[in-house]
Amino acid sequence: MARPTLPNAPTLAQRARNIRRNALLMGEVQGQGYIAQALDIADVLAVAYFHAMRFRAEDPVWEGRDRFLLSNGHYAIALYAALIEAGIIPEAELATYGFDESRLPMSGMASYTPGMEMSGGSLGLGLGIAVGMALGLKRKKSAARIFTLFSDGELDEGSKWEAIMSAAHHKLDNIIAVVDVNNQQADGPSKQMLGFEPLVDKLEAFGWFVQRVDGNDLDAVVGAFDAATAHAEPKPRMIVADTLMGKGVPFLEQREKNHFIRVEPHEWQLALSALNAGDQS
Repeated sequence: MARPTLPNAPTLAQRARNIRRNALLMGEVQGQGYIAQALDIADVLAVAYFHAMRFRAEDPVWEGRDRFLLSNGHYAIALYAALIEAGIIPEAELATYGFDESRLPMSGMASYTPGMEMSGGSLGLGLGIAVGMALGLKRKKSAARIFTLFSDGELDEGSKWEAIMSAAHHKLDNIIAVVDVNNQQADGPSKQMLGFEPLVDKLEAFGWFVQRVDGNDLDAVVGAFDAATAHAEPKPRMIVADTLMGKGVPFLEQREKNHFIRVEPHEWQLALSALNAGDQS
């Protein structure tokens, strides 16, 4: 069931634009960061939080909530941007990003941040944690679901494939996973580091219900989440989301290497202006 939309609520396109804006404003505080990833995954986060997931902004630990696990902890700036848009974290905390004593450290920490369900650091662990949480929710007969996001680079990790097998073995239909295929890692293109295609065929062979979509097409992402939620077979669900690093800011989209980027001081306002211009076109 989709999350109900309140009258006069922002559209998903506006939500995605606000998530990108929040990420840029946080990036400006430190002058650097995993900005391109935040821009590429904003559409997925907008659909997850404002269409698919059940949560209470005023009560982030509500027992009936759907859990969102950020496996790729370096995407924390993206998740903070969504949590701010969702009202779980006050917008005023944008300016504290990355500073000592901030609730918004550069890598996600569940002990610090409202709405952060797991601490991020070593890659490849989020889906395994999702399996454990999903089993626990099943045993409690909870209707809550586990949403988890991981990066294509995490497909290099053996623990990821162990979790993929475990989720299918236990028929965990309360897991909806998203893999962000932006084809960039710190050392180069993901597919050159360790080839993972044909990814859909592999995941289906492991026993998952799989869809592949343009992760920057909001209608396609909505359709994928809806189909994942409604799928009747007792198996876990995976959305393979092909995304564009830096999406929404053309001069960042065109950078050859933008896994971790430094943006010159004058470029932050250019980036925000480009985002605004794209929103109005």
